[in-house]
Amino acid sequence: MTARHPVIRDVVARIAARSAKSRADYEARVSAARAAGRGRTNLSCGNLAHAFAASPLGDKLAMRGEAPNIGIVTAYNDMLSAHQPLALYPDIIKDAARKAGGTAQVAGGVPAMCDGVTQGRPGMELSLFSRDVIAMATAVSLSHDTFDAAIMLGVCDKIVPGLMIGALSFGHLPAIFAPAGPMPSGIPNKEKAKVRERFALGQATREELLEAEAASYHTTGTCTFYGTANSNQMLMELMGVHLPGTAFVNPGTPLRDALTRQSAVRAIELARGGDVGLAEVVSVGAIINGIVGLMATGGSTNHALHIPAIAHAAGVIVDWTDFEDIARVTPLLARVYPNGGADVNMFHAAGGMAFLVRELLDAGLLDPDVKTVAGDGLALYAQEPFLDGETLKWRAPPETSLAPDILRPASEPFEAEGGLRLLKGSLGRAIMKVSSVPQDRHVIEAPAAVFDDQDDVLSAFKAGGLDRDVVVVLRFQGPAANGMPELHKLTPALTALQNKGFRVALVTDGRMSGASGAIPAAIHVTPEAAHGGSIARVVDGDILCVDALNGVLEVIADPVTVSARPLAARPADRSGWGRELFSSFRAGVGAAETGASVFFRSHS
Repeated sequence: MTARHPVIRDVVARIAARSAKSRADYEARVSAARAAGRGRTNLSCGNLAHAFAASPLGDKLAMRGEAPNIGIVTAYNDMLSAHQPLALYPDIIKDAARKAGGTAQVAGGVPAMCDGVTQGRPGMELSLFSRDVIAMATAVSLSHDTFDAAIMLGVCDKIVPGLMIGALSFGHLPAIFAPAGPMPSGIPNKEKAKVRERFALGQATREELLEAEAASYHTTGTCTFYGTANSNQMLMELMGVHLPGTAFVNPGTPLRDALTRQSAVRAIELARGGDVGLAEVVSVGAIINGIVGLMATGGSTNHALHIPAIAHAAGVIVDWTDFEDIARVTPLLARVYPNGGADVNMFHAAGGMAFLVRELLDAGLLDPDVKTVAGDGLALYAQEPFLDGETLKWRAPPETSLAPDILRPASEPFEAEGGLRLLKGSLGRAIMKVSSVPQDRHVIEAPAAVFDDQDDVLSAFKAGGLDRDVVVVLRFQGPAANGMPELHKLTPALTALQNKGFRVALVTDGRMSGASGAIPAAIHVTPEAAHGGSIARVVDGDILCVDALNGVLEVIADPVTVSARPLAARPADRSGWGRELFSSFRAGVGAAETGASVFFRSHS
């Protein structure tokens, strides 16, 4: 067996030590729930009758006895392409559960909003907080205590982390995540990006832009670029809560349906075993495996928020220094848009997750001994699913990548280090995604142009006020200020400036999710402006250093002078479009580095 990389081993050890008390407290809660016995055995006759009143007769009889019952928590709606296929899943799961000697019920639904629809709109200020709402809705769904296992149906940005956080409150139950898979490929992502840039410059019409967008996002399934949704699927696979190879199988195919059926069968098996709940699967090792996968694939920066929040829910404390140390020893093995020209379907065809897991295991970067929903050991995930007639089986992935420009072995990586960097200095701590930033742009030193609203940035761009070397500072975009919206609509304008030859960077306490593309962007700056962070003292013309090579985020000025400046006035709290309902979230949210969550405010 390959020896574990010493740096990874050290990171695991310090996280385990840091988390000793919180993990022990979590495990004690799980043990107490397990010791209380199967939920249905504790229900009164009236409780139980309510629980199966609407079920078919056969299910009623089964639920009177010892048959395992699966609770399905679903993020289905038919507006989101990624979640529309989930409409069929409950019936598939129920049928498979019955044939396996159990039952299944839809325990509840959770909201699922699309950042692609709400980009630049008021709804984006609800987006990050929707993760914690989903966690609470998941807990409400499972609180009926009539379930012996759970299946989580969700795919996109905040939905999967929210389902995970909620399910971990019921960590004594086995839980399997079953996604829908990516839509078939549309027009190349780079072609779409070019039309977006031309539109930002006034060189393409709105009709041309809409045609390009519609040709990209064109049918059911997850968007095919490697954003947060597809990074979620990578993460769930590396954490062992999918069945092996589930992440990137297209919806509406026989293989996808077979994997969904097998998820129900496996959930019944785990319920009968009774000793491997979600708490046993989501261990320190599993969380580190997920971070390694994020670095090896150049995944979404949103997981610098979601992984700490998920970890906290399991009693594990991770921070951005852990991310940084893992990134420094994890090779970049995948080039998927925006880190390359390919989409996730091409990545999957080149060898996909099974190839990636095998390479990372052989390099000593993954914990091979973790428990998973498929069984003991991550080696099970170095296999890909296929249908032999109508029988679902697994086999080894290709020995060599079928597309070395998309997926490579650990011995020949695209980069020796992973895709994220921790920046720190007088402006605080921030994350930068460097896997798609040209090497000559990893260090930017330029005068600041300071804004408190993204629309003001775009107005300055259109007026020519940013046609120079510039570090755009966009503050009051953190979770306490306005819910930490993603700032995707800045990308075409900043890209256009960079393509004119200017040296451009973005510094913000908001989010980009990796969609900054080739623009160096120091994001998630913490402390945020609304919490008195130094970003609230930057003024136009300050020289800022954004240095991904040395991990520096500094104002090049006398620190005494800068600290003596008054904090910029916080913009008025905005209402409408539901934003007023989240005022308590904004008032109680924790820092970005602890997950930007209302549940976990500090490392204490």
